[in-house]
Amino acid sequence: MTIRETTVAWTVLDSPIDKLLLTTDGAGLSRVWFAPFDHVELDPETRDDDHPVLALARQQLTEYFAGTRRDFDVPLSPGGTPFQNQVWTALRDIPYGETASYVEVARAIGRPTASRAVGAANGRNPIAVIVPCHRVIGSNGLLIGYAGGAARKRRLLDLETGALQLG
Repeated sequence: MTIRETTVAWTVLDSPIDKLLLTTDGAGLSRVWFAPFDHVELDPETRDDDHPVLALARQQLTEYFAGTRRDFDVPLSPGGTPFQNQVWTALRDIPYGETASYVEVARAIGRPTASRAVGAANGRNPIAVIVPCHRVIGSNGLLIGYAGGAARKRRLLDLETGALQLG
């Protein structure tokens, strides 16, 4: 499957956990995806490592992986439905180094019976790491439901709790 979207510019960041593809629609950061990127069709001529949104995202992600940044303020443009955006906003409210269950996120958005829908929105999060879907865990404490894979989820959580130094 090939994903096509309105991408004004894109870049790749070599992070300690994998290569990350960053895209912008011009207004904000629209995607942060883990490699491989074979499902994405990108025009090589739109690669722009110096685009202001992408440069800021690269800087902030580099600081995050070095352990010197806990919050991101790069402008975001994730698209999505109103419900997905409500979930993604709630994810950004989960503090660095902490986790919340799908049920807790559902309660936080005022939809206490929507934990499965929260899981679906979490799985469709287009801006990994910055919109911290890795901080959402099962009610039983298990690391479930991460599109980037359980190993990446564990490494991100370990980085945030100080159990792992990546920088």
